[in-house]
Amino acid sequence: MNVDTGKMKWYYQTSPHDAHDWDSAQTPILLDAKVNGRMRKLVSTAARNGYFFTLDRVTGEHIVTVKYGQFASWVKGLDKVGAPMRNAEKDASIGGSLVSPTAGGTVNWQPPAYSPDTGLFYVTEHNGFAVFYLTDLDPRGSMGLGGHEEVNVGSGGSFLTAIDPTTGKIAWRHKYPGAGGGGGGGLLTTAGGLVFGGDAGGNIVAFDAANGTALWHSRIGQVTNAPQTYMLDGHQYLLVAAGDTLYAFTLY
Repeated sequence: MNVDTGKMKWYYQTSPHDAHDWDSAQTPILLDAKVNGRMRKLVSTAARNGYFFTLDRVTGEHIVTVKYGQFASWVKGLDKVGAPMRNAEKDASIGGSLVSPTAGGTVNWQPPAYSPDTGLFYVTEHNGFAVFYLTDLDPRGSMGLGGHEEVNVGSGGSFLTAIDPTTGKIAWRHKYPGAGGGGGGGLLTTAGGLVFGGDAGGNIVAFDAANGTALWHSRIGQVTNAPQTYMLDGHQYLLVAAGDTLYAFTLY
């Protein structure tokens, strides 16, 4: 939107005709990077629906669409501007329709992160499965998300995933232990070549931003925010919340 006039400059739908509650609650990231040898002002988002997008943030021109949720199953193809076209057979039905991801999404509100040093976009990837049932046959009662019920039935695993936003290629995946996943509070990248995020075991973990190797962890409880970092008196601190407690780490 034009902030001076309030008028819309352009728009792009990541979930056209959304029938599963995949509204775009996730945080987009602004970045400047080369596309076909030319620097572009870009905006990238890993959507709840399991698809990743990069657009020219000035013009709205579509650059990249790729499926990053490994089992995302609701799309029959992409249209001429790279927007996913829904497969109506994956809408809620009387007998139930098996769909990935769940309504909670491949990711939800948890902030992703981007490193200009590696050129990679980091996001949590939850590969959940759910059966969506249609419970109200009257179109007036089943408009939007009404008249639907969802039952979660399984997981295809959860990962910390690194994506090249200019091509959509997956650079690496780090699998979180167990089906519960991790990264629930969001992610942080640093100029020191690290990615910080929580796992399902209640650890704050430092990963190698280049390859996803876990380098350090501390068990503090379920991480509930994207970690932050700041400098004070010559020391760099890592600040992270677990429930109602704040933890600050520093290296002396």
